[in-house]
Amino acid sequence: MTEGTYPQTRQIEGGYTVLELPSRETALEWAAKIAVACRCVQEVRAFQYDPAG
Repeated sequence: MTEGTYPQTRQIEGGYTVLELPSRETALEWAAKIAVACRCVQEVRAFQYDPAG
């Protein structure tokens, strides 16, 4: 393990979180919680449900 980000970068530019939630409203609630915790805006996108999952 090393301290900091990857050697070729000086800062982390972003990331993503995938959550399986029952509704868009719940997704927006979680996005608001994450925005407060990370102190940054969040973008919410829907993925197609996978019935095999």
